[in-house]
Amino acid sequence: MKMPLQITFKGIPSSPAIEASVREHAARLDGFYDRIVRCHVVVEEPQHRHNKGNLFRLRIVLTVPGDEIVVSRDPGKDHAREDMNVAIRDAFNAATRQLEDYARRRRGDVKTHAEPLISEE
Repeated sequence: MKMPLQITFKGIPSSPAIEASVREHAARLDGFYDRIVRCHVVVEEPQHRHNKGNLFRLRIVLTVPGDEIVVSRDPGKDHAREDMNVAIRDAFNAATRQLEDYARRRRGDVKTHAEPLISEE
């Protein structure tokens, strides 16, 4: 992986397993688009629950030439995000989609609609 990667934990202790998963997903992003300048991932547990499992929030900030792509996956009431691996996967899937859109715009592959013809009657 060529891009600098920073991983920050908020509200939870750092974990080698979580770091490894984040690094693996970030490496895939770097392989998909090699012009990423920087990647900062924040792994957060916004609230502690005693009755149900804890939900996790991920925020990914990708710095690319001329822009910044921010992905924030707030757990809401989606209890699938009680699993850290699901939260990481969902956040990086969203980052991949936004990175694909960015790459299309940079290449000029985005379709533009022609102006409607106005008839003078």
